Amino acid sequence: MSNPEAEKRKDRPPEKSYRSPGLRGAKTSTLFRAINPELFIKPNKPVMAFGLISITLCVGYLGYLHAMKENDQQLYEAIDGDGQRQMRRKTSRWD
Repeated sequence: MSNPEAEKRKDRPPEKSYRSPGLRGAKTSTLFRAINPELFIKPNKPVMAFGLISITLCVGYLGYLHAMKENDQQLYEAIDGDGQRQMRRKTSRWD
């Protein structure tokens, strides 16, 4: 009970007009490929993992610096109009 149509398809060589799907099979110029290499290069997972870890560490370090600056603001004792003493953070004239 074999299908003769299916056997004919197996014996035929693939069509020559067949191209791989996506941009890899599209006809593009060398300039386009040079400007957009990420569209044609196979993804490299170790490099992606290294980049993700690097970006995460950089953002974490910037957050750490911001937190240290917030905690490092100096306090001073101010006397308000009623004569009461209050602790205030030093502020910039630009704030």
